[in-house]
Amino acid sequence: MTIKLPPEWGTEPVPATKRVLGVIDYFVLWSSLAIGLLVLQAGGLLIPGLSTTEAIAVAALGSILGSFMLALGGGLGSKYGIPTMVSLRGVLGLKGSYIPTILNVVQLIGWASFEILIMANSALLIAGQFLGSYTLYFWILVFAVWCMFLSIGGPLMVVRHWLEKFAIWFAYGTTVFITYTVLSNSSQLFTFQGDGSLPTTLALDLVIAMPISWWPLISDYNRFSKSEKGAFLGTATGYTFANFWFYALGALLVLAYPGESIISSIVSITFGGLALAILLVHETDNCFADIYSGAVSIQNVSPKSKQWKLVIAITVISVLLAALMPEQWQLAYESFLLYIGAVFVPLLGVLSMDFYILKKRQYSLEEFYSSAKSLRFKPIISWFTGVIVYFLFYNYTTLGSSIPAFVGSALMLYVIEKVA
Repeated sequence: MTIKLPPEWGTEPVPATKRVLGVIDYFVLWSSLAIGLLVLQAGGLLIPGLSTTEAIAVAALGSILGSFMLALGGGLGSKYGIPTMVSLRGVLGLKGSYIPTILNVVQLIGWASFEILIMANSALLIAGQFLGSYTLYFWILVFAVWCMFLSIGGPLMVVRHWLEKFAIWFAYGTTVFITYTVLSNSSQLFTFQGDGSLPTTLALDLVIAMPISWWPLISDYNRFSKSEKGAFLGTATGYTFANFWFYALGALLVLAYPGESIISSIVSITFGGLALAILLVHETDNCFADIYSGAVSIQNVSPKSKQWKLVIAITVISVLLAALMPEQWQLAYESFLLYIGAVFVPLLGVLSMDFYILKKRQYSLEEFYSSAKSLRFKPIISWFTGVIVYFLFYNYTTLGSSIPAFVGSALMLYVIEKVA
C-alpha cells in the first residue's frame, strides 16, 4: 500500500479552499505555542533580579507588546496566503529575503535542538535511566521522530486534530493544577523584593523576545486563515494569554522551589511527574513548528525541494545538536533570546512600516514572485540601522532595546522612502 503524503504548498499561495482557520483556531494555536517548558525557564530568569510584583507586571506588559508585534508580522501572510520568508520578498526583494531566511533556519534548528533536549531531560527525570547512559539519547530520538511526523502532517492536521481535540486541553488543565498548587502552598511568594540585578527594561526585552522569536514563522501558519482580522485577533489574544501565564508561573516556581531547576520543581509537586509528562506531550507542538517552518523557510531559497525531505534533514541535524550540546547550554539561553530580538525586532519594524503605512496594505501578488525585485536597498539599510540601534541601547543604556529598535527601523524606512 502506498502512503499518501499530505499536500504541501511551499512558496505558493495557499488555495482559497484550504484557508479555513478562524479566530478560535488561532487562539488555540498561538496559545499552544506560547505554552512550553522553555517559556517557564525564561520566566525563571526574571527572579531574583525582580520582585514578584515587578516580574508579573513585566510578564504582562511584555506579553501584550510582543504579541501585538507578532500579530502585526502575520498580516501579509494572512492577506495573500504566503509563508513569512516569501512575504519578505516584497519588502527586501527576492535575494534580500535570503538573508533573514538563512538566519531563520539557523535559529529554528537551534530552537528545535533546545526543545528536543529539554523534553528528553524531562522524560529522563520522570522515567529514570532504564537504559543507563543511553537513556537520554533514546528520549531524544523518540521526541524527534514524533515531532518529525507532526511536521510532515502540516499545520491543518496539527491544529484541527492534534491541538484542538487533545493536546491543548490537557496542557491548560495541567497548568491550572500546577499554578493552583504553587499558589496554595506558598503564602510568602508575593513578599519577595528582588535584588535589583535585572533592570526592568532588560527584563521587558526578555519577555518580548519570546513572541518576537515566532514572527519569522507566523505566516507559515496564518496563511491558512479565513480572514486577516481573525488571524490577527486570535494570534494576539492567544499568545498574550499563555505567554503571560507561563512567564509569571516560571518566576513563581523559582521562588516556591529555590535552588531547583524548573523541571525538578514541577516533579517535586504531588502528581508532578504526571503533570510534567502531560506538558511533555504538549511540548512537541513547539518542536513541530520549528522543524516545519525550517523546511518552509528553506523552500524560499530552494522552491523545488521536497518539504518532507527538508523536514527529515532538519530533524537529523537537530538531533545531533541536542545529543552533542554541552550541559552548560542553559547559561547561553538568555543571550540566545536577546540576540533573536536584536535581529528580528527591527526587521519586523521595517515590514510593518512597509506593509501597513507605505503600501497601505496593498501589494500585487506578483511582487512576491515574477515581478519581485532582486534587492530593495532602502528596507535593508533600515533593517541594519535598527539592529545597530538595538545593540546601542542594549550596551549603553538601561532603557531597553526592543521598542527603540522596532520604532527606529520603521522610522528610518519612512524617512528614506519619503526623502530619498
